[in-house]
Amino acid sequence: MTLQKISYPDVSTMELRDAKSALRAKVREARASRGAARLAEAEKGFIAQALDYIGESKVIASYISVNQEPPTLQLCDEIISSGRRLLVPKLGPGLSREWAWYQGREDLSEQAPGRPPAPSGTPLSAEILADVDVVIIPALLVNHDGVRLGQGGGWYDRVLKQVPRNMPVAAMVFPEEFVDFKLPRDENDMPVHTVILPDRVVEL
Repeated sequence: MTLQKISYPDVSTMELRDAKSALRAKVREARASRGAARLAEAEKGFIAQALDYIGESKVIASYISVNQEPPTLQLCDEIISSGRRLLVPKLGPGLSREWAWYQGREDLSEQAPGRPPAPSGTPLSAEILADVDVVIIPALLVNHDGVRLGQGGGWYDRVLKQVPRNMPVAAMVFPEEFVDFKLPRDENDMPVHTVILPDRVVEL
């Protein structure tokens, strides 16, 4: 797969919030310029690599992709068509961030502006993650130390604090978003153990 070249800004002297904002802006700009053909090519690779990573796991937690994220909709369909169970994020009462069982793309609907579509099923608290074998989450950047830069809401960092310590956690990013430089982080930024790319899976 052809790398999309990104010239990342030097954020080493910036305040934490400014550094994260600058990097997020650069990744979002690059993602917005990725054409449909390149996205479709990447999707095939992501599906193959993610299914290889999942292996014999029976219960998976993942996400519904939006806004040029590494695409997951077909992956979600393939996971459940193979007899596995899949949890994806869903808004609960008072717009709380919870989970629901994925039943297929035809069951998805928008719950709130700017939020990914979600299943119609009952919202489940994060306690349900104790029953999961593998977690796959989105990211904007991941470095070789497992430091993850997300969209800025902090939801997945809170999720990772609630899963068992030995739970395998992977982030999906495009190849040029797996970087070898230091990423800005604080005590709330939770690391990942694995990176899923369109052409390989990297254990960190």
